[in-house]
Amino acid sequence: MSKLPARIRLADAAFALFDERGYEQTTVDDIAERAGLGRTTFFRNYRSKEDVIFPDHDRLLELIRDRLATSSHSTALVAVSDAVRLVLLHYVEEGDLARRRYALTSKVAALRDREIASVGRYQRLFREFIADWMGGPTESASLRAELMAAAVVAAHNHVLRRWLRGESSDPVAEVDEAMREVLALFPAPGSSPEPGGGTTVVAFRTGQDIDALLPSLRRLVEDGAER
Repeated sequence: MSKLPARIRLADAAFALFDERGYEQTTVDDIAERAGLGRTTFFRNYRSKEDVIFPDHDRLLELIRDRLATSSHSTALVAVSDAVRLVLLHYVEEGDLARRRYALTSKVAALRDREIASVGRYQRLFREFIADWMGGPTESASLRAELMAAAVVAAHNHVLRRWLRGESSDPVAEVDEAMREVLALFPAPGSSPEPGGGTTVVAFRTGQDIDALLPSLRRLVEDGAER
């Protein structure tokens, strides 16, 4: 049976040592020795001890750029949803490694700060793409792009954390639903209805039969149209 790739062996060794000794007490030499590899091999795979912990954000960001670049104006939001799903799937495919990382970054402040900084890189990429999609560099468009990018990243992270805590059995379906909710908040440029135009109906759950409710709903709509 062939050995696991050096990168995986180093990651397994690192997390085992972090569990046994703690993150701060574990050195690069400790990790290489536990993996049965040399220090040079470690640095061929990782730039630092911290890099063992985190996913390859540079590669993930490049994959996102590639997906967004294939979209047209009419498919831009589909591309955003696809890109979010792509990132989530990377973590899901990591399985236990992703959960061990989550547990470790929750305990070590310096690692948590680095993870927060990496989130900012994703949000900036989405913001730039959405701003281009929205058109002119107006203050309103800039603000909407910022808000939308923040909502996109927040939706992804909400679902990811649920999965990491074992609270989601189908994170892909959850993230797709979360993205539908986010994108519904931000109509495409030029698609917003005129102020006062049309009718807005707010749906709610009730124990009453639909046939009993319809007359009241019709009266509400008619009253609104007369105002």
